[in-house]
Amino acid sequence: MSALVNALTVDVEDYLHVAALAKSIDRRDWDQYECRVEGNTNRLLDLFDEAGYKGTFFVLGWVAQRYPELVREIAHRGHEVASHGMSHQLVYEQSIDEFRQETIESKKLLEDLIQQPVLGYRAASYSITERSLWALDILIDAGFSYDSSIFPIRHDRYGIPNCPREPHFMRAPSGRSILEFPISTAKWAGINLPVAGGGYFRLFPYLLTKLGLASINRWDRMPFVFYLHPWEIDPAQPRIKASRFSTFRHYNNLEICEDRLKKLLRDFRFSTMRDVFAERGFSL
Repeated sequence: MSALVNALTVDVEDYLHVAALAKSIDRRDWDQYECRVEGNTNRLLDLFDEAGYKGTFFVLGWVAQRYPELVREIAHRGHEVASHGMSHQLVYEQSIDEFRQETIESKKLLEDLIQQPVLGYRAASYSITERSLWALDILIDAGFSYDSSIFPIRHDRYGIPNCPREPHFMRAPSGRSILEFPISTAKWAGINLPVAGGGYFRLFPYLLTKLGLASINRWDRMPFVFYLHPWEIDPAQPRIKASRFSTFRHYNNLEICEDRLKKLLRDFRFSTMRDVFAERGFSL
């Protein structure tokens, strides 16, 4: 087991919110679908309790509005509550005013529920990119201490390939800075490879994920940030008709994800984003 403590994070959203199914599920119809986020998130809470680790839960405002007790339970069990925005819209598809309103609203909602400051933010589908860096200024104005929205890879929906891979202060267009913990990548042959969780965790062989994450700890001598969604441990979720690619990306290996997660929790050490920042000497 690595001596470094890594960030264990959960994006608290349901299957009906994901971008891969957006063409099949209209946002206006979300309330008409079976919602499974409460049970799945509680299952993750139990798994983390069994492993003895705390994590950071980036909670979608839509979920918090409908399941306030779930948010309180996350905080009650000693985990960090952070914001995942309100409506899971891609940042670069929102207007500046719309993003500002939703960001402030979701932060206030979570803080009212847990009666604690909410310090961290993560955008839907990691959609703070070169064309939406203006969002960083809004996060600073809203009082967030850190962001974890930038993925240093090339992707059809997200990514800033030349972003530093380690936790660092990210400069906003105004010239101000916010602490950024990018989604972790392993650097092989000069290329940043995504190994930090989510679909990559399900689709890649576990050994590849383990070796990639271990290389970040051992050779880069820095912590990594791992992420997962509650629906990824739920093979019984409703099957939504979508394109062949979206179906593969969303449903493949759901039935083995929980067992892989248990292995991961045995193979590495974890804590909250806030604790990892503190260990690295960053003050929030």
